[in-house]
Amino acid sequence: MAKEGCVSADSVGRNMEAVGRGARVNWAADAAQTEEILYTVKEDRRLLSHVPDATGHRSNRSRRGASAAMESDDYVLYEQDAKNGQRYLVDYPVKIESEAGTFSARAVDISTTGILVRLEEDACGAELSGEVKLTFEIEPGTMPEGYEMKVKKLPATVVRSFGQEEKLYGIEFKKSLAQYAAARRQGYMFTLAIFFLAVITLIIVLMRAESVIYFKFNRWLYLYSIIAATFLLTRYLFAMFYRPVPIDPDYTPGVTIIIPCFDEEEWIQRTIHSCINQDYPVDKLEVIVVDDCSNDRSAERVQEMIAELKAADTNDSAYRVSERIRFLQQPQNLGKRDAMARGAKEAKHELLVFVDSDSFLDPFAVRNIVQPFRDEEMGGVSGRTDVANTYTNALTKMQAVRYSIAFRVMKAAEGYFDAATCLSGPLSCYRKDLVLKYMDAWLNQRFLGQKATFGDDRSMTNFILRHNRTTYQDSAVCMTIVPRSYPVFLRQQMRWKRSWLRESLIASRFMWKKEPFMALGFYMGVIVPIAAPLIVIYNLLYVPVMYRVFPVSFLVGMLMMALLMSMAQLLIRRSTTWIYALWFCIYYEAVLLWQMPVAWVTFWKTTWGTRMTLADIAALNKKKDKEKKGRVILDKAAGKVA
Repeated sequence: MAKEGCVSADSVGRNMEAVGRGARVNWAADAAQTEEILYTVKEDRRLLSHVPDATGHRSNRSRRGASAAMESDDYVLYEQDAKNGQRYLVDYPVKIESEAGTFSARAVDISTTGILVRLEEDACGAELSGEVKLTFEIEPGTMPEGYEMKVKKLPATVVRSFGQEEKLYGIEFKKSLAQYAAARRQGYMFTLAIFFLAVITLIIVLMRAESVIYFKFNRWLYLYSIIAATFLLTRYLFAMFYRPVPIDPDYTPGVTIIIPCFDEEEWIQRTIHSCINQDYPVDKLEVIVVDDCSNDRSAERVQEMIAELKAADTNDSAYRVSERIRFLQQPQNLGKRDAMARGAKEAKHELLVFVDSDSFLDPFAVRNIVQPFRDEEMGGVSGRTDVANTYTNALTKMQAVRYSIAFRVMKAAEGYFDAATCLSGPLSCYRKDLVLKYMDAWLNQRFLGQKATFGDDRSMTNFILRHNRTTYQDSAVCMTIVPRSYPVFLRQQMRWKRSWLRESLIASRFMWKKEPFMALGFYMGVIVPIAAPLIVIYNLLYVPVMYRVFPVSFLVGMLMMALLMSMAQLLIRRSTTWIYALWFCIYYEAVLLWQMPVAWVTFWKTTWGTRMTLADIAALNKKKDKEKKGRVILDKAAGKVA
């Protein structure tokens, strides 16, 4: 489920009007006219707030407001405390109950441990102090997924006040929002999710037992049902046993972050900032941005960001910005692979981290993603991708559920065997020597005579996985922008299916050499989606028409699979998005499933669908020429009739 493009599908629809030299296209009609809903992180007084001071004069662990956890030697506690203190800009009403009375206020910013409020005008002259109780509602999209909830009478303490014309109060919660949620809401969610997961699993097992009993009556149909159920249940099972590699604070190999960019003016600055603002030694981290001859203001925006970062450096260059960030421009649009390859050739460090230009790294992402490379046989690592614009609309919520299950279940199951089949585009890390080793074959990859122009990440993963290990690091997190309109989403999914078909066939040649359970799971994972359209047609059309039997068993099975996904999302996220797992399963069966046979007969297409490449321009011009010829023929025919 990883993104393979280096560009947001929506920004293409908004920003792309001119393509190439003379070719024009407008995809704005494909984009929803809704603004993206993303939570807003309160800016630190320093632009490079997480970067360690190379001079040793300042430490993040000793910054103002740091807790004892941040000052400890336990890096996990330090990381968690830093995240707990992260503030998000908000604007919603807060009811404050104190000994002096009840007051109305507006929240200014919030973290998991406290809130900043501004009293309403009707409370003019009032003073807050001491113990209070807070009642407010955390609106979806104002904090990370899972925190949306109603907070009632949360005990807190007023710790400071400031301002003259506008009085602001800093209030510290007596227990964090995570603890409050666990006690009031998430505890019940956890219990319910576990219960229903057990019940659903039992029902699926019993239904498949029925398949064994009736196997002789339709061996192929029941064999498929057994394979599908076994594949899905084992994914969830192995995911339960998966654990990320723990952090060794002393293990900090050199890392080069490469950002291939094409027409991404809306998000590229945020991406660059997130990549360089990492809690990682400055002498061991560099960022290279490669612009693939963008048609919009991406290059200008990159240069603006670099200038801003350089200006934010100290007089003694404590952050060494000038040495650690480079901007490269391709002479022409050559595609994502060439942009990635150029960055790899220019990199000076031993590990390469590839980041999509519409994805934003957690400040501790690099520190976490390098940890599996303590194993010398490890060739590549995929980080976890969460959806940044989850609450924009129903489609983005559906994708948020899909990403969550794809990474924290499916990819986690592969990570348990150190055999991740796709190191995702938003965040992945490779050994530089291996990338350079396979670079020529990767750049010139052909499949059935056709040059491969997408599926770059899955393709490189196959090269690495053939002789090395690849894994998943759940603690290395990035956020990405997903399509918010169905036309763009469908084009993206079609591209993914074409690359999945191609690379799955390639991987099938060597996956049998891997751990037996992993190999068996891989081949089952190939069979299930390929055969699925035929199974659906058989159960929903052939059986009712030929046998006059309503497919109750098949529909119940589909419902159980959907509920399994929903309960897993509820268990993982404890958020309101779990219901969209049902919508995704319905949409998958009704729409996405039928892209698979289309992908089989159109695998040779080299267009992206969500960004204009040279292949897209050629296809567009070919379509225009065809339409022009058609009009000429019609005009001639009309002339003869006249």
